[in-house]
Amino acid sequence: MANAPILQMNVRERRLVTMLGFVGAALLVLAIPFGLEAYIRSTLSDNDDLRQALSDVQDARIRVRERQAKKDAIGLRYAKTAPPLAGYLEQAARQQKLQVTDSTPLPDVPHGKRYMEHGTDIHLKKSGMLPLALFLESIEKSGYPVAATRLNIRRRTGEPDSYDVEVGLSSYDRVEPLPAPAPAESAKP
Repeated sequence: MANAPILQMNVRERRLVTMLGFVGAALLVLAIPFGLEAYIRSTLSDNDDLRQALSDVQDARIRVRERQAKKDAIGLRYAKTAPPLAGYLEQAARQQKLQVTDSTPLPDVPHGKRYMEHGTDIHLKKSGMLPLALFLESIEKSGYPVAATRLNIRRRTGEPDSYDVEVGLSSYDRVEPLPAPAPAESAKP
């Protein structure tokens, strides 16, 4: 070791290099834990992000299931086609001891490509409020896609709990779209 650079330095320079070595060693000793901690924190952050993403996916699955259940419930409701309104309403009114004086069918109204609305106006004379409420409730709970779309109640003078009522009711049917025509096969000679 004839020409070792450290031996050619004077005492002051050797002390400076030695102190610089200790400072470098101390920085290295401190840098390793800080570096490991930074690496672990970034890994934990990535894990938290993945955990949040998985949680969001699980929540989305629940919402998709709920949406599908609502869609299936609507499909089941429309799977049961409504009976002809005039006869059905007459029967429901008779069950509540209401008198239907006349029934006027309304023209069918398409709602988009899949649904058709069939409407009917009925008039009830001298009906009480309780039988009217029970009549409307029985229509709502029938399980058919039928809804009261218009209600006009006029009080009869001189008679307690007696009303002339005009009710507009609509039933909705799902119309299946027509299948696309099959392409014609070319004739082979």
